[in-house]
Amino acid sequence: MANIAIFLADGFEEIEGLTVVDICRRAGLTIDMVSVMGTLQVTGSHGIEVKADKLLDEVKFDEMDMLVLPGGMPGTTNLEKTEKLVEQIRAFDAAGKYISAICAAPGVFGRAGLLQGRKACVYPGLEGELKGADVQMTETTVDGHILTSRGMGTAIPFALAIVERFCGKETADKLGKGIVFRV
Repeated sequence: MANIAIFLADGFEEIEGLTVVDICRRAGLTIDMVSVMGTLQVTGSHGIEVKADKLLDEVKFDEMDMLVLPGGMPGTTNLEKTEKLVEQIRAFDAAGKYISAICAAPGVFGRAGLLQGRKACVYPGLEGELKGADVQMTETTVDGHILTSRGMGTAIPFALAIVERFCGKETADKLGKGIVFRV
């Protein structure tokens, strides 16, 4: 089964991060909550404290199949300031391995030059941060190995798109129905 890492920084959007973790785990995927803060305790943008599974330095990136960035402020800024993470995002992109981001976080990909000529979406008003992208207004956009989504309200379709990548559409649809999402 797939190994996924979702990266948490102080100020992350709790619903975007935890919805992805919850839905991926329901699908039987392995997803580690990884703190980039140097401590397992991470505080979301609305003051909710979360205990990550591991620290950034403990991640075996060669064993990961996908990297996920939740949005939120200043969480997205804190993720982007984490050089080791940005280096790994670039390496995954170069290798054609899955990278995904929601809300403001797709801007990290845009500023890194990873969206040139690709379809992507982002939180409304931040479209200019998707440098070189064919900006979409869909809930979730998939272009090859890059998944992007627009915000808290699209966290479920974003998470289901991740499940679909690794478990297939039938499993994602069944899971969506099981959580009473658009039945």
